[in-house]
Amino acid sequence: MEMNRKETFTCIGRGHGAPCLPSGREEWEQMRRQPWLGDMCRRIEQGEEKLKHRLPVWTPHCAEFKDNHRAIADAVRPLHRLMLDFDEKGHTEEILSQLKLKSEKLRVAGLEVLLVEESVRRGTHVLVSLPGGMTADEAQRLMAEATGFSPDKAVKDVARCIYMVPEDHTRYVSEGLWNPTEHTEHTESTEHTEQAEHTEKQTTPQPPGEGQGEGLLLFRGIPYADIIREYWLRTGGEPQEGERNVRLHKLAVNLRAICDNRADVLMQVMPRLGLSDTELQSIVDSATKEQPKGISKMMASIINNLQFAIDNEGLSAEDTESVDKDTLLSGLPVGLRESLVGVPREMQMPVLCGVLPLAAAYADAVEVEYSDGQRHRLGLMSIIRGEQASGKSVVKSAVDVWKRQFEEEDRQARQREDEWRERRKGRKANEKAPEDPRVLVRMVPVTVSCSTLLKRIKNAAGHCLYSFGEELDTLRKTNGAGSWSSKYDIYRLSFDQGEWGQDYNSDTAESGVVKVAYNWTMLGTDGAMRKCFRQDNIENGLSSRILVSEMPDSSFQKMPKYGHRSAEDEARIQEAVTRLRSSSGFIDTPRLREAIERWVEEKRVEAAKDIDRVKDIYRKRAAVIGFRCGVVHHLLTGETAETAATLRFATLMADYCLEGQIKAFGEALENEFVSAKEQCKRYSANHSAFDQLPPVFTMDDLRALKRCSCTDNSIRMVISRWRREGWIEKTSPHQWQKRNIATLQHCNNKEF
Repeated sequence: MEMNRKETFTCIGRGHGAPCLPSGREEWEQMRRQPWLGDMCRRIEQGEEKLKHRLPVWTPHCAEFKDNHRAIADAVRPLHRLMLDFDEKGHTEEILSQLKLKSEKLRVAGLEVLLVEESVRRGTHVLVSLPGGMTADEAQRLMAEATGFSPDKAVKDVARCIYMVPEDHTRYVSEGLWNPTEHTEHTESTEHTEQAEHTEKQTTPQPPGEGQGEGLLLFRGIPYADIIREYWLRTGGEPQEGERNVRLHKLAVNLRAICDNRADVLMQVMPRLGLSDTELQSIVDSATKEQPKGISKMMASIINNLQFAIDNEGLSAEDTESVDKDTLLSGLPVGLRESLVGVPREMQMPVLCGVLPLAAAYADAVEVEYSDGQRHRLGLMSIIRGEQASGKSVVKSAVDVWKRQFEEEDRQARQREDEWRERRKGRKANEKAPEDPRVLVRMVPVTVSCSTLLKRIKNAAGHCLYSFGEELDTLRKTNGAGSWSSKYDIYRLSFDQGEWGQDYNSDTAESGVVKVAYNWTMLGTDGAMRKCFRQDNIENGLSSRILVSEMPDSSFQKMPKYGHRSAEDEARIQEAVTRLRSSSGFIDTPRLREAIERWVEEKRVEAAKDIDRVKDIYRKRAAVIGFRCGVVHHLLTGETAETAATLRFATLMADYCLEGQIKAFGEALENEFVSAKEQCKRYSANHSAFDQLPPVFTMDDLRALKRCSCTDNSIRMVISRWRREGWIEKTSPHQWQKRNIATLQHCNNKEF
């Protein structure tokens, strides 16, 4: 295709593996006006996620690729531009208005806004042109200040492409999108192309030209800044002044293998941390005196993790909202990430669910505010269910590493308690009994009696206790010994630190009233689950307070292969434990509250459309559990504000929790108010009661659809709710009409 060289090319293709075809403004605009594109985006919003990878794509960072091959090394005409992704849904208009208000400040900084559009899932894309000398990190900071929202921090390379959206998603387009300046066209193109070629062919960075920063230097497509940031995270954070030189030398030793032992390259990528060029040069020269034997294990692990995240990142940051669990888990913070080392992918979620209650117990001094304005502590309980020999022990091995600090402290406390018992038994008849040491014991067996548990909670002085049970059936048997020893009420109250107590007229039994702070993790078979959770424990709310995870089906499968955590991995978990224990006081998480509020509202709408009372009941506490998991993630990142990864993690855990609760307990709960033949309908969007109704319907239509499983009063309440939501309108005393699709879609979009 012959085109004017002054016009910016775009790169358009269909899906991940399609070729990128050079195209100009006319085709770019034509593509966005196609009715089928708008229809696809609407269907994706309604839940057809698989369609997303069939959308056309274009490359905002590069105008042309050699032989239409979208790769860093084949970038012929890169542009000094940056596409910023704002993951929060529904804020495009707000971001645009802020950009207009701050336009003078951005102009002075040299930033030009070229495009503002709503992404497929209602996030926001902002494409900016960068002035010479400005790095991507600097541009991201400026845009965060200008908009009040934090963009995705990942620095994207020139081969990055994003999904095409319809014309009605576009909020602003500048002529600069099609007419880049000569500086951008020539100077920056040369710098980026040289850098790209060197990165692809030699795996070592090209020393930056004028205006480049370390964030633009790449190793196998990974910014060195990300590698160094991950290195500091794994080695205890950035060095303080007294240890600066020693730790910078260790960093240089770890980096030299991937820099071909070149001092000039190390000088470009090494952080200064206040050192002069002469001081840093001395450190680099010392580190490169000897040839490296190869990439260190830690550096290889860092690169593999970052490369895995990049490879699975997809075409756009918006895509991470629907990212699969494997991709998301690769970007976990310290502690959670190392918990999954050596764990087969299909078992990673059970392991994660197993350690989260213990991680939350370590952060027992933290208080957070939930979306409804209530203050919460991090109460979590999880059950990992699976048949015999399904590999549940992989969860235990991770928990064993996490609980070491509790175990060491408890060992000393129990030793003091044993000595006290010996002194009390050995005292003479007229001798005063030694005073109870009232020791703090945090780890209690699941078989602990109510009296002893009450004593432990009283002595804990507000600290959270924790139990790990390898067999759920053992818990069931001990709790079934009598109503006085049943701890199910205690578990239910512990979720929100409710008050519990007992009062005995005896010196041998513990009495008192306490606020219950007690987290636990249990492993068990499906049979034990059914025996523990009968109608009473499902209807009374205990089932909705539990994070349920299911081991993969191992029937007739080959033996799984497990890896091993290194001493360094285990040390990183202990570092995570220390970080959680040092967190205290009120932690404000406004972005996390907003994300969970959107999630729980989305599930409310789904449940209302299908009259699914099971989903409506379980969605509420699944949101709380996802929120608390997100708080743990946030504390482990060490960041002041919640990152986009934290928000994605929280909603993933909420989704996973809701799915697990419905699968484990939904049938029993449904039996309370729905006939058995309607059981499977709630699991599929294709069976939505609202969608199955004709355009004009009556109560008889809805009765027939629900097959008399709902009373007339319930049906009237549902119809009333649909009217309030704007989904239907009344056409006669006994008839209602669905509103048109466009109006309905508009109503839904306003909510989301």
